[in-house]
Amino acid sequence: MLNSYRYPSSHRPTAMGVNGMVSSAHPLASLAGIQVLSMGGNAFDAAVATAATLNVVEPYMSGVGGIGLALAYVANEDRVRTLNFSGRMPKAATPDRFTDESVRQGILAPLIPGNLAGWFTLHETYGSLEWERLFQPAIGYAANGFPITFVNSSIIQETAHNLREFPKSSETILRSDGNAPKPGERLVWPDLARTLDLIAHQGPDVFYQGEIAEKIVKQSQAMDGLFTMDDLAEYEVEWQEPISANYRGYDIFVPPPNSSGFQVLQTLKMMEMIQPRYQDPDTLHYFMESVKLAVTDRIVYAGDPDYVTAPIAGMLSGQYAAEQYERVDMERAAVVRGEHYAENTPDNFLRPGDPTKFDLGMTTHFAIADRDGNVVSVTQTLGGGFGSSVIAGDTGIFLNNMSSYFDLDEGSPNLIGPWKRVDFVVAPTQSFVDGKFILSMGTPGGWGILQTTPQFLMNVLDYGMNVQQAIEAPRLRYFTGRHVKMEERFPLQVREELVRRGHEIDVLNAFSRTVGGAQGIQVDQEQGTFQGGADPRRDGVALGY
Repeated sequence: MLNSYRYPSSHRPTAMGVNGMVSSAHPLASLAGIQVLSMGGNAFDAAVATAATLNVVEPYMSGVGGIGLALAYVANEDRVRTLNFSGRMPKAATPDRFTDESVRQGILAPLIPGNLAGWFTLHETYGSLEWERLFQPAIGYAANGFPITFVNSSIIQETAHNLREFPKSSETILRSDGNAPKPGERLVWPDLARTLDLIAHQGPDVFYQGEIAEKIVKQSQAMDGLFTMDDLAEYEVEWQEPISANYRGYDIFVPPPNSSGFQVLQTLKMMEMIQPRYQDPDTLHYFMESVKLAVTDRIVYAGDPDYVTAPIAGMLSGQYAAEQYERVDMERAAVVRGEHYAENTPDNFLRPGDPTKFDLGMTTHFAIADRDGNVVSVTQTLGGGFGSSVIAGDTGIFLNNMSSYFDLDEGSPNLIGPWKRVDFVVAPTQSFVDGKFILSMGTPGGWGILQTTPQFLMNVLDYGMNVQQAIEAPRLRYFTGRHVKMEERFPLQVREELVRRGHEIDVLNAFSRTVGGAQGIQVDQEQGTFQGGADPRRDGVALGY
């Protein structure tokens, strides 16, 4: 039962609706989704319109050159499905071709893009409106321009140094002086408008086998990249069964590996070992120590399931959570080696447990619910800001840099290799009680996704906040050693007690992008109403009707 009146009012009102809800990271994208719902489309149709519009108005986060995952609750089938469109390494990719720099920037950084194939598959399987209609808002904003927001301008300026390395990218996004457009300036993007129009009229084949594919491969070859026409033509998305865990009577679903969403569930299973209290030092300390243990396991067990098998049943078992609970020192913070594989580690770092014996960035997230009960939750990404910073010819498409989430150390289970899928940090969630859908929540944030997602889920499921309060509440994120970043809205006395226990705290601004940009939808099944929440840390807006 909601107990939201116990907590401070949210800065934004909680969006309400009776026919549907869209929550995304940009108001124009949420509006595009609502327009599709109001013209009779369903959540799957609206997902395509929202995603395509985000490509234009939030171009540094996602687009057709990126990758992603979807959780879809299909009401007439009464089941949750995962759609994996997380891309693959080109077939010519071997570790010796890469350096620490080339996995992050330039033409070697992209995986085969999966987003467009994912959008099309959602629509082809469950959509109801014509494919072409769903791209009209995005094409209009690209062709006629859209106003740059304050967040747009800030993030573009932060990434401008990368864009300047590539003339086409710089002239497309930056002003003539090499800086970001100012808030309120109109960004017109005719190349992208033409590309989206081709996709709208010809479908994904033009991207994976036709004219656009040829331009992508030509650009790759000109820059000594790895993409081939066969790589693009042979890429396929995959419907998968999600994984789930029961947390205090709630069934929470996340995508299976190669998503690392199991870290979210493992953290929550450890939190079942205590009775949590909001902004309580004991609870926060135990949460941070639980995160460290879950991260340590994820580093060892995560990766492409064709190459490494994660002991999911063991990691999510109550017995393993109880064993891990015994490893937590409530008076002293443990040392963690970081958020990904590294050969060089701190002294006395935390070692992984053995769940096998119990074996029973820049990113965006949006969620859409319709009057028929369907809910689509999508997290998609370019990787870093504008991905690789490379635009493929005159397509207007920024290619991702998700190679940066692979490892180059030979001992890692997430080592770069031909046609491999990356250990993917995105983890959209859907929650149910007594078999009925109640909550969709997700966030961008790189490795931090796996730490911040349990926090806002607990805000709803444990503390009774509404979805907007849960998103706005202060969050934290652990890094290396005993280093944690916490928003300044955590009470000073709480932070002082955590420092006493050994946590090394950096205080963030009150609402910091470091801890993500969440979106969420709650459904009241008895009343037949929707509540939507969106993160003020970015340009998020939830709209219902």
